[in-house]
Amino acid sequence: MPYRTGAPVIDRRPTQLRQALQDRLDALALAHRVPGAQLAVDTGTQVLSVHTGTADAATGAAFTPDTAVPLGSVTKVYTAAAVMLLADDGDLDPDDPVHLFLPELRELPTVTVRQLLGHTAGLPTGPDSDTAAGTTAARYLSAVCTRRDALFPPGAGFSYSNAGYIAAGRLIEVVTGMSWREAIRALLLEPLGTAPAFLGDPPGRPAAAGHTLNTASGRVRPVHQNLAPVEAPAGALLASAADLVALGGALAGRSTVLPPAAAARMRRPEPGADPDVLADAWGPGLALYREDGRWWCGHDGNAQGTSCHLRVEPESGVVVAFTGNAGGATALWHDLADDITRITGLRVPTAPDPAHRGDPVHLPECAGVYRNGRTEYRITVDANGSPALSVDGDTPAPLICYPDLSCDLVDPATGRRAPGGRFHRDPATGAVDRVQITGRTARRTAA
Repeated sequence: MPYRTGAPVIDRRPTQLRQALQDRLDALALAHRVPGAQLAVDTGTQVLSVHTGTADAATGAAFTPDTAVPLGSVTKVYTAAAVMLLADDGDLDPDDPVHLFLPELRELPTVTVRQLLGHTAGLPTGPDSDTAAGTTAARYLSAVCTRRDALFPPGAGFSYSNAGYIAAGRLIEVVTGMSWREAIRALLLEPLGTAPAFLGDPPGRPAAAGHTLNTASGRVRPVHQNLAPVEAPAGALLASAADLVALGGALAGRSTVLPPAAAARMRRPEPGADPDVLADAWGPGLALYREDGRWWCGHDGNAQGTSCHLRVEPESGVVVAFTGNAGGATALWHDLADDITRITGLRVPTAPDPAHRGDPVHLPECAGVYRNGRTEYRITVDANGSPALSVDGDTPAPLICYPDLSCDLVDPATGRRAPGGRFHRDPATGAVDRVQITGRTARRTAA
């Protein structure tokens, strides 16, 4: 399969397949009340791109193929790829202890670079953006990366962590002598043919706003992006679906930008990484999905009022990228993935397939207080033995537990179930000592 040296060439011929994708994107955006969206599909032999709607409801600016959308956590893929490029150049080794570069992690001397990227370092998620605003990376990491707040021994579990990617961004700065923005621009964006765009910077290209929906009136309005500057390596990039296809080609090993060996290392499952409801496995920077006997890789991202998704199947070279500028775009993506399967014959995974877990069971021993950094998870059990989860004092949501210690979260308003996570037992005592909710692990602190 040919290697690429920059942005993919979009096939804009008015084919039946392209029109089918356009029609479905138009219809689904309307059905899900999403102002605008983009879809780009690299079939391995051609790249198709369609878009629809409005980029900003306040200004009426139209979505175009080049409109950049706040990517949220898809930014982490770029950060991880930059680290792996530095490793390929010999500037670091993925198995190096991070504290050799960042003294802020000296309390966790066995945490490696690879564990940061694969969310297996045992680091908490990190404080919210308002709390992190105004602090430096060094102060942030010194406060978060402590023995006291470690969730598990490095490599012994999985917990999705923005703090780990703030550390990865700081690592890039220390090794390259550039700011994270400068390094991402030089190492990845410009070689991929992507016009750089970052939250907080003056707009250099057309950009979409995120939107929220007023369910009573049915109207959407733009929302402000709230990301602390220190969190940039975890979520500050903006890009189009076509830009994500260029990144996907590199992750598939089909671009000169990312050496195939580095891309293959990113696609390799990390030992101890069990992301549960997020994916089937996790590599250094990539969620991994098992579908029809093949491994896909990619990432999902949500900024304020946006939803962005990337999926790559390296064997065939297929890449699917989607961006949408409203919270409802996540549901749009799930529906659109089903349509892509029907239209192209490419079965695109959006989430791991839930295993049959048996009938619900009572698990009274799960009651207690669990912590992930400053976030408190409080699980109570009522007189009927039914558990409920409250996060930082929010209204409790019912839990349904299963024999394998997995659990569903129940929406108190609708009664709908959604995969929530899993409890874990201490291997020495057999007691429930951790809970993993939507990929974040919290350590038990009290019964």
